[in-house]
Amino acid sequence: MTPKAVFWDMDGTLVDSEPLHAAALAAAMRSEGLAPPADLHERALGQSAAHIHAMMRDEFGLGLSFADWIERKYSHYLAGLSNLGPRPGALEIYRQLRARGIAQAVVSNSDRMVVDANLAAVGLVYPGMKTVSRNDVREGKPHAEPFLRAAWLVGVEPADAAVVEDSAIGAAAGLAAGMKTIFWPERPGMQVPDGVVTVNSAEELQVALGLA
Repeated sequence: MTPKAVFWDMDGTLVDSEPLHAAALAAAMRSEGLAPPADLHERALGQSAAHIHAMMRDEFGLGLSFADWIERKYSHYLAGLSNLGPRPGALEIYRQLRARGIAQAVVSNSDRMVVDANLAAVGLVYPGMKTVSRNDVREGKPHAEPFLRAAWLVGVEPADAAVVEDSAIGAAAGLAAGMKTIFWPERPGMQVPDGVVTVNSAEELQVALGLA
C-alpha cells in the first residue's frame, strides 16, 4: 500500500552528495593541518555539522570555532557543487509519487544553505515544496523531531507516512517518529537498524512504496 506521505532524506538518498561532503570535510581538515582518518566518511555519514565539528574538536584538536569551521567546510563543498547529481532512480520515484498526489518532504540533517543548494543543483524545486533542514528544528536526527515536523507540514499522521533513508542515524529518526522506515543504503553490507524495511535498488524501493 502506498503511504499518504513520503519523507526523503537528502544527502545520499535523493542526491549523490556524500562523496562531495566527504571531500569537502577532508579538504577542510587538511587546511587546518589535520589528517583525515580512513573512516572519516563512515563516521560523518548522517551526522549534523555541529556533531562533526564537536568530533573534530574533541578527537583531532580542531581550534576553529563552529562558525569558522562551517564556513571553511562549505566553501569547499559549494566549489564542487557543479558535479552534483541525483542518486540514480530517486528523482524518478519522487516525481512518480508527486504525479499520484502523494505528499512529500525532504528532511535533512544538513543546514538550510546546503539543502537549498543541493535541490537547486539537481532541479528539484517547485512552488509549495516542503523541506526540513537542521536549522528548522531543535533536535536533529536521530531524534524524531525532523520527521514529525515534516508530518505536521504536510498534514498527515506519522503512522501514515514512510521515510526513505540511507544512514542508520536517519533510519533511527524515522523509527522514533513512528513511521514506516525504508533503509536504502549506499552500498550492500551497511549496518541495518532493527525494524526497517531494507531495499537495495530503486526498483525495490518502488515495491516498498507500493508503486510496483
